[in-house]
Amino acid sequence: MTNRNHYALLTGATSGVGLELAKLLARDGYNLVIIARDQETLGNAGDELSDRYQVKVVTLYKNIFERNAATEIYEEMQSAGIVISILVNDASQSNYGAFVHTDIERELVVVQQNISTLITLTKLFLTDMVVRGEGKILNVASVAGKLPGPLQAVYQGTKAFVHSFTEAVREEVKHTGVTVTSLLPGATATDFFNKAKMLQANNIKDKKLATAADVAMDGYEALMNGEDMVIAGFLNKVQFEISNILPDAKVADAMYKQQID
Repeated sequence: MTNRNHYALLTGATSGVGLELAKLLARDGYNLVIIARDQETLGNAGDELSDRYQVKVVTLYKNIFERNAATEIYEEMQSAGIVISILVNDASQSNYGAFVHTDIERELVVVQQNISTLITLTKLFLTDMVVRGEGKILNVASVAGKLPGPLQAVYQGTKAFVHSFTEAVREEVKHTGVTVTSLLPGATATDFFNKAKMLQANNIKDKKLATAADVAMDGYEALMNGEDMVIAGFLNKVQFEISNILPDAKVADAMYKQQID
């Protein structure tokens, strides 16, 4: 396959949307670099992907909550002589609860992973892509980033940043041969809600969730087509359009009620 000499690097690729994106890339012949802080999960995902799709899979044990992790990832790719053709920034975290009661240290970790690590990885690999005149980046934002986020104020704020940042950088590099795409999923059936301690807090298990595979397919097609953004799922597109019409205060009130109902 024509992609056999190309590598895609993904954060968050051991589960959920990230793993489904990794499968799609491997299916089309891309070698993979996947990153996680759990060695057992990382090893299992790497074995599954390499055995099933017969591609090279490099596993990097990194905690991307740490400030230097992104730079270390880039330097390891440089040392190994691995050129990254596609970068997927998927990993993210949340912290559920009223802002006045939540743990600030936990929220700063969310900001580090969702924003700082994403910025650094994008900066380093995008710079090389622009020099080569080719490459693709997919940043996983969220429909939540387009809406006020009571009880997830920091998380939704970070996702608003990711989308705005992605759109701005895309404009800057639009004549370079490199494309930068923003994926905006809605609520998706992954381990995200468990990690954010939201399963009981907002009855998430009673809500209709998109599948990770469907969200990944929407993002993958947009990435490969060089689109600027994609909102995954029809109902999320409807919610997005409604939010553009209603005053922010009403959207915030509706979102708060949705979180606690």
